[in-house]
Amino acid sequence: MELITILNRCHRCRGFVYHHARFSPDHRTIEVSVRPRKGSAAICSRCHQPAPGYDQLTERRFEFIPFWGFLVFLLYAMRRVDCRRCGTVVVEEVPWGDGKRTLTKAYMLFLARWARRLSWKETAQAFRTSWDKVFDAVEHVVTWGLEHRTLGQIDAIGVDEIQYAKGHKYLTLVYQIDIGITRLLWVGKERTIESFQGFFATMGEQVISKIVFICSDMWEPYLKVIREKCSEALHILDRFHIVAKMNKALDEVRAEETRRMRREGRDPVLKKSRWLLLKRSENLGDEQHFRLRDLLRYNLKTVRAYLLKEAFQQLWDYNSPAWAGKFLDEWCRQTMRSRIEPMKKIARSLRQHRELILNYFRAQKLISSGVVEGLNNKAKVTMRKSYGFRTYRVLELALYHSLGKLPEPESTHDFF
Repeated sequence: MELITILNRCHRCRGFVYHHARFSPDHRTIEVSVRPRKGSAAICSRCHQPAPGYDQLTERRFEFIPFWGFLVFLLYAMRRVDCRRCGTVVVEEVPWGDGKRTLTKAYMLFLARWARRLSWKETAQAFRTSWDKVFDAVEHVVTWGLEHRTLGQIDAIGVDEIQYAKGHKYLTLVYQIDIGITRLLWVGKERTIESFQGFFATMGEQVISKIVFICSDMWEPYLKVIREKCSEALHILDRFHIVAKMNKALDEVRAEETRRMRREGRDPVLKKSRWLLLKRSENLGDEQHFRLRDLLRYNLKTVRAYLLKEAFQQLWDYNSPAWAGKFLDEWCRQTMRSRIEPMKKIARSLRQHRELILNYFRAQKLISSGVVEGLNNKAKVTMRKSYGFRTYRVLELALYHSLGKLPEPESTHDFF
């Protein structure tokens, strides 16, 4: 009777009354009978207006939030209505259910909230339900959230990709990275021009036209689509990827020189020096500092490439786009004279994208890819938490659910 009292206090089910509760024969579940209140009219599930009754269907079971370790089911015989507005006979709308789903709205919201904290498998095991029902719950909440989210004013977006399966399969992710709000806006299957164009089609011209800043890497298809769709926005190249490409070039020089020294029978002075060279100097320990100091005494291509890489870090200390541009030009000139081909390749790329790099300073260094990389790490944690998802649809729902900051449907039952 205490359970019936709690449920009947819910003000969002005024057209119905919880009649009585009983234990199942195995005493593992509680079944609560629901009846329409006397004189209440059924609601058409299409136009959401009262309609005259037509007939009654057989009793259905709706799974509710577990109480005191017992599984709880609501039992209700759905009515059909003869709706004159819709011109057809349809099943009534009930406040606790959604179409043909067997889970109540309150239970779906309950499971979806826990699925954001635990893996979906752990959520299913904890509440003695199935993985498929957790999927249904998350799909319901995410679908509702996408339909009811308010995009509002979006000033800055970040574009990046992450690998989600074996075989070089990638997702294109677009985030809102405004100061004060960061969230996932869109997930695109594959890393293609067509996929990225889907974001602009989904957001609409009204939202896209107000974007002020765009942060991305140097992948040419991204640059092309941004030039076509968002030419008025200030396009900022991803600082993280510039440094990553430079580290990759330095590692190529080190690996090639190590192989050459081994072939010539020289002392392996570069052995186990990879992370010694790739780490920032302020992140090295005392012993590593001594080792790096000894290494820099050698006249090696790797040492010269390392010094160029370290000198480039000074670029980010400038505030003026003009002075940053002068430094960048001088660095590229010195690098092109270094006769180190991987570093020269980086210099040619930086010259090609010079204006996009300087946009970082024109934006007063307020917009960077650091936020995007942080969100990407959260996306990877979401995938690792369940040891990978088997289909793109499930992964898409999980990412929106974890990173989208979507509104949630109002629950029919409040217990707190």
